[in-house]
Amino acid sequence: MKDMKKTVRFWTRCAFVLGTVCLAAIAIPATAQEESVNPGINNTYEDPDLKNMISVLEREERAIFKYRHAIVAALDLEQELDVADVGSGTGFFTRMIANEVGPNGKVYAVDIAQKSLDYVGNVAKEEGITNITTVLGEHKTTRLPDASVDVIFLCDTYHHFEYPVHMMESIKKALRKDGRLIVVDFERVKGVTPDFFYEHVRAGKGTFTDEIRDSGFELVKDVPLLKDQYYLVFKKR
Repeated sequence: MKDMKKTVRFWTRCAFVLGTVCLAAIAIPATAQEESVNPGINNTYEDPDLKNMISVLEREERAIFKYRHAIVAALDLEQELDVADVGSGTGFFTRMIANEVGPNGKVYAVDIAQKSLDYVGNVAKEEGITNITTVLGEHKTTRLPDASVDVIFLCDTYHHFEYPVHMMESIKKALRKDGRLIVVDFERVKGVTPDFFYEHVRAGKGTFTDEIRDSGFELVKDVPLLKDQYYLVFKKR
């Protein structure tokens, strides 16, 4: 009988230790182990040649610049909303959004390059736009305050996320309860998508949509606006 009691106590302790280890493993965020999904993709954007960047991003041949007014109109913005343009680049969308939300709304221009943000701030000042705040983001976080915005806009940006789990966690925290996430990115179809974009963009619409859903969002609208790019509207789930 004593031997049986000792055996029971032994296995009880083992079960307790095992349970504690399992709980500790669960407590470690999944993001802690995340590795870059596309190392080096942002190297040229960390210290950009502004003149070259402007000529590339703001050329009429670029679809999102050509159709920039339609893209902003589809955001369905209202006065006094707070919006974040993540991956703001030269800020042409940032300034358009700032005009849409009005002086009582706020627009955060988020980018990983201080040089780009300085340019955005200087142009906004020249144009008399006073509701833009620049935020120096990092590879794993937007550095936006929690519950600070109603809309987050990612245009040709999601495929640049080296750490999408981290970034989506940051985006979800930054959005308010009924916040919307708008993602504009490239279609990636073998034999259809030009080779450069096929190699540059790590995955297609389905994969990115699944990743965003897994991070706690629900797809509410797929807007047929651009020929070779998709325009998806998500909300926090």
